[in-house]
Order: sequence, then structure tokens, then C-alpha cells
Amino acid sequence: MKYKLNLPLQFKITILVCGVSILCLLVTNYFIQNNVEQAIIGHIEEKAKDISKTAALSPVFIDGLNGKVSDGTIQKYAEKMRKEANVPFIVVLDMNGIRKSHPLPAKIGKKYAGGDAGDVFKGKEHISIAKGTLGKSLRYFTPVYNEDGKQIGAILVGVLLDDVERQVWKSTRVIFISMFLGLIVGLIGAVLLSRKIKKILFGMEPGEIANLLEQRSAVLEYAREGVVAVDQSARITLLNKEAYRLIKSIGINYDPIKMKIDDVLPQFQFTSLMVTGEKILDKEYSLRGLVIVANIVPIYVNNEITGAVATFRDKTEIRQLAEQLTGARLYADALRSQTHEFMNKLHVILGMVQMKIYDKLTDYVKQISNSFQTEVGFLSARIKDPVIAGFIIGKASYAREQGAILNITENSFFPNPKSNVVLQDVVTILGNLIDNSIEALNGCKEKKVELEMLPIENKKFSIKVSDTGVGMNLEVQDLVFEKGFSTKGENRGIGLYLVMEATKKLNGKITILSKPGKGTTLHIIIPLERKE
Repeated sequence: MKYKLNLPLQFKITILVCGVSILCLLVTNYFIQNNVEQAIIGHIEEKAKDISKTAALSPVFIDGLNGKVSDGTIQKYAEKMRKEANVPFIVVLDMNGIRKSHPLPAKIGKKYAGGDAGDVFKGKEHISIAKGTLGKSLRYFTPVYNEDGKQIGAILVGVLLDDVERQVWKSTRVIFISMFLGLIVGLIGAVLLSRKIKKILFGMEPGEIANLLEQRSAVLEYAREGVVAVDQSARITLLNKEAYRLIKSIGINYDPIKMKIDDVLPQFQFTSLMVTGEKILDKEYSLRGLVIVANIVPIYVNNEITGAVATFRDKTEIRQLAEQLTGARLYADALRSQTHEFMNKLHVILGMVQMKIYDKLTDYVKQISNSFQTEVGFLSARIKDPVIAGFIIGKASYAREQGAILNITENSFFPNPKSNVVLQDVVTILGNLIDNSIEALNGCKEKKVELEMLPIENKKFSIKVSDTGVGMNLEVQDLVFEKGFSTKGENRGIGLYLVMEATKKLNGKITILSKPGKGTTLHIIIPLERKE
């Protein structure tokens, strides 16, 4: 397992700025130090060259090398010149390399041992850096000529490089002080910058911002409501997937991003809202025939309105989903049909009473009673849950009202479920399947719907609804469970979609068997634990 070091953004910015400052200062110091060193060495070379050439023209040294002046005079004059020129040493050499002068008197009369004087005895001036008796030094060699132009010796002027390093260090000491001050300033600037960035990012780390952005994108894209946001100039900055779908349904096929909201959706009145700052909640708007319910609120940053956001949804869809997802419409339709059927029977009884046809009235009431008792008795014995039993009775009444027959198979059985949570989904499945089957009977000679419910192995439950309706081809079967798909007109295509969603919620599966003109059978298997 790899350990990932997660450093705070403020620390990273501080380290980065300090690192860049240190690197820049070090590189600058390197080049400046080299330039200073080269400048000092160049100055020393020029100084040594000038002194060496001047000494080579001195009559004292020329006479001394010609033997007209003693070595002591040469030494004395050389030391005087050395001190006046402020150089470490001036050495006079004859053509045999014998020292005629030296800062160390013991070296006078001895052969020069530097090994770098060869070219000067050939009449060539040159510079050399070598280690001698006084240490490592820079030396300038100049040949000495007599009045006849014949070389009679050489002058060596040298400067110890230790002096050069001391001068370089003295010069670069200021650079190091400046470098330290620059580092302090860079550190302060890094801390202030990191704090400013941290404040702008509301104290969040980059990883947290990335996670928040992913969550925001997911929420917007998968939200069932359309979302549109505008900036301070009322230009659209954001539209989620659902918003694109809804505005496309009203004929807006272009991308409205960066456009003025009043040019796209003038009904929302964003401009006035951003002036007043008042929220608009649950207000209905008509967008070219599409009725939506919208909530529009201003966006505040530092107590100033910087934009606004609206969430909206198709009102028809809200109403349909509210009714069908809660099962309220299914219960209401079942109860309405049952009530309507019994009201018709009561009207018949009332008419027979008024006509005083009591003998036939008795037979009619017995017939109704026997029919009701048979139906209720059967369902009470086979359907143990009263909600499902009452619901099926209502659906049977609705089927008769539509001129159809809802037949419950004799082997059907619905136990008391262990959890009542599944009842709502079972009602949704049964109600939509039965309604869909009854609607499929329109125009058919035989109008019959058969319902089979029974437990099967492994604590599962089977629901099978068959009809003698028009049937479906394979193409329709592939699309029938998609939301909004319907062969019956607009604002339909919700029932079987809800059946599929309820089946998925219960971890069940659904199969369909249908042929055009041969009817349809929908078979659903769901997990169902019965109450002990």
C-alpha cells in the first residue's frame, strides 16, 4: 500500500516560492561571483603586466643584468618597487634563470624553480598561474633587453591568488547579504500569497475543491429538475442536462450559454429579481405551451448579488409522478369504479322500490348479495392482505365499468407480507398492469384480463397479468418500459415505466410475451417474505 503525502496548499505555495527564490538567488550569486572574480583577476593581470613592463625598462635592472650594478642594488630597488606597487613579489632573472632579487633574500642567487618561465627566455611575454615558494600565484613574465636589443634577462611580477579569493569574498559578502534579505522578502511574500489564495478558495484544499466540483457536477447532471444560472450581467453561465431537455422541448435548439437570459427565457424575469433580491418560489410559468413550476433565488457573495439560479420542472410530470408514485391515483380509480358500480345498483333498487316490484326486487338483491359474497369470499380466502384484496375488488369493478372482465385465477394466493413496505410497490405494479391490459382491450371482441398471483420457491412471489388485447410487436416490446414511450398519444408512457421501476426497487425481474393480435402476458417475479 502506497502512502500518499497530502501537504496543505499553503505549505506547497510557501515551499515553491521559497524554492524558486533560493534557486534564482543562488544562480544570480554564482554568475555575479564569477564576474567579480574574472574582473578582479583581469584587473590584477593588467596591474602585473604594467608593473612588469615598467620594471623591464628600469635602468637599474638593465645595468644589473649587464653586470654594471651589484645584486644587492637590484634587490634593494626591486623591494622598493614591490612595496610601492603593493604586489607580493618582483623577481629579476638572468638568462640562466638565476634570481637577482626575491622577497625572500635566501632565494637570491638560486635558480628559478617555477617551471613556467621557459617562454620568457625566448623573448615572449606571458601569464602563468603556478604554485611557488610563496604559494599559488598569478605571474606575469616580461623579457629585459639591453641597449643593443639583446635579451639579457626577465622580470617576474606575481600576485598571490589567496589575495584574489579574499577580495572576491569581500565583494560577494554583500551579495550574500542581499541574497539573505531577498530570501526573507520571498518568504514573507510566499506566506502572504498563500494566505490570500487560501482565502479566495474559502480555506479548501485542491483535493477538496476537486471532490466538491465532481459532486456538484453529478448533482446538476442527475438532478430531475432543470437548473439554469446567470452571472451579474444576466448572462447564462450554466445549464444542466434536464434544463437542456426542457428548453429543447419548447423549440430552443441552440446552445444558450453566454446569452442574455431575457433573450432565451424572458418569462423568468431574472433582471428585476437581481435588482430587488426577492426570491420567487413555486411559481408557474408558461414556456411556449409548456407549464413549469420554478424557484428562482439570487446568489450573494460578500452581501452583493453576483447572479441568480433557477430550478424548474414540468408541472404535468410533477402531477403525474406524484399521483402514480404514491399510488393515490390507483386507489382512487379503484374506489371510484366500485362506488360507481354500487351506485348504479342502488339506483336500480330505488327504481324497483318506487315501482313496487317487490318480488323481483328480492331476487335482484339476492343475486347481488350472492355475487358479492362469492367475489368477496373468494378474495378474502385467497388474498390475505385487506389492502390488496380491496384494491383488486375495486379493479374488478373498474373492468366491468369498461366492459371487460377481470378474472382472478383459482390458484391465486397473496399471503400477509412480513413487511408492509412492499405493499405500495405491489399496488403500483398491479394497478398499472391491470389498467394497461384493460386499455389494450379497446376494439377487441373478447375483453378479458386474467390475474394470477402465487408464491413460488425461494421466498419469491409471481404476478402474471394476461389480456386478450391487440398485442405488441418486438420493436414496441423493446421500448415499452421506457419513460414517455406510448402508442396511445401524448402525456402517456408512465404506467409500465413505473412498473419497471417498482420491480427494480424490489430486486425483481419482469418478462413480456406478446404477439400482434394475440394478446400480451406480463410476468413479474419479486422477493416476498410472508408473515409467520
